[in-house]
Amino acid sequence: MRALIVGAGPTGLTAAIELARRGVEIKIVEKRAEGSGFSRAVGIMPKSLELLTDSGVAERLLADGIRMANFHIFLDGRKRASFTTRGADPNYDFLLALPQDRTEAIMRERLAERRIKVAFGTTLAGFEQSSEGVTAAYADRTTERFDYLIGADGVHSTTRKILGLAFNGYDLPESWSIADVEARDWPYRESFVISALSDGRVAVVAQIGDQRYRVISDTADALETLALPLDVSQIHRQGTFGISVRQVEKYQVGRVFLAGDAAHCHSPVGGRGMNLGIADAADLAKRLGGGDPSGYGSARFPVGKAVIAASEGARKIVTSGKWSRRALFRLGLAAVRLLPRLRRRTARVVLRG
Repeated sequence: MRALIVGAGPTGLTAAIELARRGVEIKIVEKRAEGSGFSRAVGIMPKSLELLTDSGVAERLLADGIRMANFHIFLDGRKRASFTTRGADPNYDFLLALPQDRTEAIMRERLAERRIKVAFGTTLAGFEQSSEGVTAAYADRTTERFDYLIGADGVHSTTRKILGLAFNGYDLPESWSIADVEARDWPYRESFVISALSDGRVAVVAQIGDQRYRVISDTADALETLALPLDVSQIHRQGTFGISVRQVEKYQVGRVFLAGDAAHCHSPVGGRGMNLGIADAADLAKRLGGGDPSGYGSARFPVGKAVIAASEGARKIVTSGKWSRRALFRLGLAAVRLLPRLRRRTARVVLRG
């Protein structure tokens, strides 16, 4: 069996690793000239670590990442709730914080040990499929024959567009922003900090290195929105981005599959995006390796739909300026602060969804 994987982000790399260890011959192509230098997603969930254990990737991620078990929630600069995930899971009772570019590098290193390299600078231009296989055409006008093709090529997926599938959903009107910074003496190390304002502006801080932090906001300036003192000594990257909330209805058309952001996308609230793609890829690889991928779409579509609904529900509560939702948010924080049982339940939901 031979499979082409289009896209070398965490989803595509997971598919490559999982298929390769099952004896499937793979080729993984990426239109970028080299690996991403951006940190992008940073939170690796326990389920992802479990899925990446047998390949040996999880062990390497754990060696590099920061184990985040504490959560602090502020409203208008005042701490309203805190909880820990310690003891909430028998295997991994924390979220692992690691910049996405490092996660991808570790995955590429694991593939290289199997003598598989990402074909950077290779663009999929089209494909044709039959009951016997898929013929892929590249931008340089060469073609190759495969048994299956996996589109893990992101929100603007070429694979999805060639299939002619609608990416149903909507775009959020506001600009979001990100900042990767060096900072001294931040008191909330190995923690996620959520700093919300009464008008719906929110900034989230996560540690991703010794003195390096990721700040993300639902505004155009994450650092300005953060209502807490952060002694920034160096800015590695700042930028704005838009948010789309979308899902394709069919994850499989014949011998072609969609996974990760090519199949679904949503806001970063909840930190599920990269992890959902890793789970897609692991599920598909297991099915392809077993010789029957037919149940992939029916299994993964409802999971994606549920994650999108949960992410949007949380986003609307945390970022809304409406008094009713702000009241609900305040009530929830008060309950978490006062009720130990609810803190434990919240910790389990954060780790497992």
